[in-house]
Amino acid sequence: MLRQSASLGSQGDQSGRHGIHPALFYGMFALLLGANALSATALLMAPDIARLLGGQNEMVLSAYEDRLAQMRVEIDRLHSRNYAQAGDINLQLQDLSQQQEVLLEQHQLVRALVSKADQLGIASVTLPEAPPDDLSLVTNLSGNPDLAATAASVTRMMDETQQAMNGIAVAATQRTDSIVSELGRLGIELDLPAPELDGVGGPLLAPTDGAAATSPMIEDANAVMEALLLYKAARQGLELAPVHMPITGNFRQSSGYGNRKDPFTGGRAFHSGLDFAAPTGTSVLSAADGVVSFVGERSGYGKVVEVDHGNGISTRYAHLSGYLAHEGQQVKTGTPIARVGSTGRSTGPHLHFEVHRADQSVDPKPFLDAGKRILAMLG
Repeated sequence: MLRQSASLGSQGDQSGRHGIHPALFYGMFALLLGANALSATALLMAPDIARLLGGQNEMVLSAYEDRLAQMRVEIDRLHSRNYAQAGDINLQLQDLSQQQEVLLEQHQLVRALVSKADQLGIASVTLPEAPPDDLSLVTNLSGNPDLAATAASVTRMMDETQQAMNGIAVAATQRTDSIVSELGRLGIELDLPAPELDGVGGPLLAPTDGAAATSPMIEDANAVMEALLLYKAARQGLELAPVHMPITGNFRQSSGYGNRKDPFTGGRAFHSGLDFAAPTGTSVLSAADGVVSFVGERSGYGKVVEVDHGNGISTRYAHLSGYLAHEGQQVKTGTPIARVGSTGRSTGPHLHFEVHRADQSVDPKPFLDAGKRILAMLG
């Protein structure tokens, strides 16, 4: 017993002297840490693991599917809102594009009308600047398109173009009315074209989708063109009226129409025209469009040229020194037809100018005064 106890004590002392191998020690330590980590993870995931292991996987999947469905609905709602906004913008852009096309067409019409007005001497109407070929969007401070501002810009340009059209019509109508009024006081009625028939009617029916609508712009343009055509006819009628001065340059009116002291007898005598004292050789002009009806001499008048202006109205130019026109010649207002002289019963070089209506002389002064007012109005 004592020998066995001593042997065991000797083995214990030997084990104490040698200790635990290091590799074994670190292996056991690593195993302990791994076990602790697994235990902590198991504790954290215990509810889900328990449900999955307990047959509750259908509930978990259903919850995920519900969340995904909710997110899908939210995304669809956002997309729908964006699409609606984008659709609204597209509709507004489409409207602006259509307005721009109308504006360009309107601008082209006004340009043609202004060109026609310029040909007729209506130069007081200015054409707005041409709109851009491409629709230019106005942007706000954030850089996004400001559709309201862009629409307002397009509307403003359309209003300016419409005002130009109205300005042409107003100018043409006012000038036509002035010419008609001035000549009317002289007993001259212009043969103006009758306005187009404007009778309209029909049953009252509901509007039809897709049916073409009458363009107010075209109607306005037609109205402006009608005003220009009336003005053109009035101008043509004006050229047939002897209201233009028959002489230019250095001259003065030396005698009026009516009773006066006769320069040769000293007694009262009737003077059938206006006298314009001027140097010999000064050009004598036709007071209106017409046809030269007589070239020659008449008693008391000396050398004479007479022009027939139609509608029973003619003019006589007397005491001439020479002729520049011949019988049957078509002449325009301002055409040189003779030269100032002192032939016939005359005290010095001057032009004797008469206006005849139905072969009876009338006072030329109201004609020439009306012409001055009309020319001042025409600019």
